[in-house]
Amino acid sequence: MKWYSFLLGSFTGALLAILLAGILLLVFMRPLIKWITGSFMKRLMSDRYPENIWEMVSAMTRTNPRIVIENSLRAESGKIIERPFGSPRKFLNFDGLIFSAAQLSTMPAPEDAPVETRIIIGPRAKKPLILDIPLLVGALGYGIGITKQVRLAIAKATTAVGTATNTGEGGFLPEDRAAAKHFILQYNSAHWSKSPEILHQADAIEIHFGQGASAGSASFIPPEYMQGEARDVLQVPEGETVVIPSLHPDVQKPKDLKILVQRLRTITKGVPIGIKICASANLEADLEIAIQSQVDFISIDGGQAGTKGAAPILEDDFGLPTIFALTRAVQYLKKRQVKEHISLLIGGGFNQPGECLKALALGADAVYMGTSIIWAMTHKQVTKAVPFEPPTQLVYYPGSMTDQFDEDEAATNLTNFFTSFIEEIKVAVRAMGKTSVHHVGVKDLVALDEWTSKVTKVRLVTEPFNPPTSSGMNFVNTEKPKEKLKELPREQSKEEQKPKESTNFFAFLRRIKRS
Repeated sequence: MKWYSFLLGSFTGALLAILLAGILLLVFMRPLIKWITGSFMKRLMSDRYPENIWEMVSAMTRTNPRIVIENSLRAESGKIIERPFGSPRKFLNFDGLIFSAAQLSTMPAPEDAPVETRIIIGPRAKKPLILDIPLLVGALGYGIGITKQVRLAIAKATTAVGTATNTGEGGFLPEDRAAAKHFILQYNSAHWSKSPEILHQADAIEIHFGQGASAGSASFIPPEYMQGEARDVLQVPEGETVVIPSLHPDVQKPKDLKILVQRLRTITKGVPIGIKICASANLEADLEIAIQSQVDFISIDGGQAGTKGAAPILEDDFGLPTIFALTRAVQYLKKRQVKEHISLLIGGGFNQPGECLKALALGADAVYMGTSIIWAMTHKQVTKAVPFEPPTQLVYYPGSMTDQFDEDEAATNLTNFFTSFIEEIKVAVRAMGKTSVHHVGVKDLVALDEWTSKVTKVRLVTEPFNPPTSSGMNFVNTEKPKEKLKELPREQSKEEQKPKESTNFFAFLRRIKRS
């Protein structure tokens, strides 16, 4: 009984203390805040600039805070810093294009009309890769980038929606292959995942030469960031730095590519063989080598592409922006008359359904995404990390919170992400009066500015459209206006020679009087 009284008294006392503290806080909070704010403002308004904290605000207005932080990281380490997620620079993008809505001259498709979204990668390959949707997961490598749980979540989601996963430069996981319906194996410049036993399990092979966020530079992963199973999969001895060379050992000169393509085609018994490149200023020269090498598809990474981490100079100052790379590639493949049998895949900065459909309209056969995939998978799981850790700690291989990543939840979220994207694209296709993504083309777009129009060869929005006549209806007079003939002087008739009566009030009275 004494203990009961003691506990009750302690609880009552604690509650009264909290109430009293709350009352005192309410009473003194406003004066306290006013005093603190007043003292701060007085110093802010009176201290000389060299002693004023506002000096930092002024400096960061002149120099972007991101640059200040990155220079601080350089000053701290004395090494090359690696920025995740690619360049923050703003390039010309797809915002300068809009679709043309079907109204009267072209009627919208019925709301329940099925829309064809299937694509074929490598139509001339012995075993072409057929996907249900024109959206793919970009190269996200196990070990060098993400964890096994993330790879498996991607495999489950891509299987659910009928698209392909891509191994990236990471190691091959048998579990990943087993869970994925369509599996693109990236053939990189390192030594791992190249045995015939692994290669013949691929549904397509992508020979990696470069990517938009890191060009064709080498990658170095310190031993402390590569521990455990991934080191065994990559077959790298303990304590050694993982190196992905910049030069491909199988392609020391351009003509070697054709030999490699034919060898991989033989090993895999005819699956599509393609290349992945960063879009350089000499893009057409790289495309020509690919054409001569008889590849089945070409993946181009634009300058807005993301990465786990690369030197800011590579992310910001290398690689053509995606829309430039896409339009130049399409034009060159058409010029060489190979566009119909070499599939063109494009990636780099795609985040919305409209951007993906515009890329398809401009001539891409498929679009792949990376950064958006990471965000879609983590979804609400980011709350496990923020605000004290970045969300990447859940998905990156050396992350400190990878054990908290829910693989099944991520797979569900990514499936929903793809489903939502495709349903939105279908709505847009119907709104243009079409029933297939393959029917959407350049003529369904208009450019909002001259620069976008010049780059994409899309009609400028200020240029009127002159439709042909249809069903006996002349929507517009397409004939040139006839030149007006000058009237020649002629002899007037007797009626015309009579003076015209005035219509004023007095003339009216005279007519009344005569009558």
